[in-house]
Amino acid sequence: MKIAFVGKGGSGKTTLSSLFIRHLAANEAPVVAVDADINQHLGVALGLGEDEAAELPALGAHLPLIKDYLRGSNPRIASADAMIKTTPPGTGSRLLRVTEDNPVYEACARTLLLDGEPVRLMATGPFTEADLGVACYHSKVGAVELCLNHLVDGPDEYVVVDMTAGSDSFASGMFTRFDMTFLVAEPTRKGVSVYRQYKKYARDFGIALKVIGNKVQGPEDIEFLQDEVGDDLLVTVGHSDWVRSMEKGLPARFELLEATNRLALQALQNAAEDSYAGRDWARYTEQMVHFHLRNAESWGNAKTGVDLAEQVDPDFVLRETPSAEVVSPRPTPTRPAPQPAWPRPGNRGRPALPAAPR
Repeated sequence: MKIAFVGKGGSGKTTLSSLFIRHLAANEAPVVAVDADINQHLGVALGLGEDEAAELPALGAHLPLIKDYLRGSNPRIASADAMIKTTPPGTGSRLLRVTEDNPVYEACARTLLLDGEPVRLMATGPFTEADLGVACYHSKVGAVELCLNHLVDGPDEYVVVDMTAGSDSFASGMFTRFDMTFLVAEPTRKGVSVYRQYKKYARDFGIALKVIGNKVQGPEDIEFLQDEVGDDLLVTVGHSDWVRSMEKGLPARFELLEATNRLALQALQNAAEDSYAGRDWARYTEQMVHFHLRNAESWGNAKTGVDLAEQVDPDFVLRETPSAEVVSPRPTPTRPAPQPAWPRPGNRGRPALPAAPR
């Protein structure tokens, strides 16, 4: 499952994505975590020191290696130099899997132990002095997009991406790469403005979108979010002493996270698992090709000096299992018991919105 966390800058999406990653690891799910935000804080949120996080290998710095490996023996791609961030896989391309060992992970990923459970962490890398004034951050995020285009993952495997803030995620086709997008919104007009942008832009692409209401302090905040985002509101998130200690660099064992907050994280996992039923590999591949052709015409052909439309393999469909047309359905996950909802006039029967940490 490919999961994105998006939201306004300062909304708390990095904290929530780190908690979700910890939750998945505690449930012994294989996880690849990706920091694709211009502000690289996911590593610290997962327990690394500032110096350790700064030493993470940058995906953008290893783009030639990534391209050469993923190109494989694809006859439609003459060289790694002819690949751009949207180049789709085809016959002969190498594909990435969550649990395998490969040169991309060896060069670009580091394994963290979260309470003894391993998680692979990858990072786009921050701006360098050489980038200032001459490059945009999307040139670095392109390495993530290329990897996601070539990634084959199953229902019990997770790739969790902490995306760049605001609507910048729409500067590439990467927003269509996810089975579930969790949008973190504060109970303010500015907080829900990114939700409206995301909802509008994603409408035509079948994006599964759920809202996490963050920094909620009481029933009025929940009522505001319910009025603004409606049924897209999945859970709400309040204060957590565990998170406060974690942000001071003194995290307790994750099993000591407040029970209501663990329940909210389980609700996120349930929503992610439910989205698996809507996975459509043919549509996923078509969207990759759509954005590749747009980028080729806009700038890619001029940059590479070749017709990038020829890289599209019309007979290739990315699949979870190469020879199977139908994947066996997963069992229905066990859900936690519903919690009492905040009282709201005229909305007594609305499903509960469990609280979690910010």
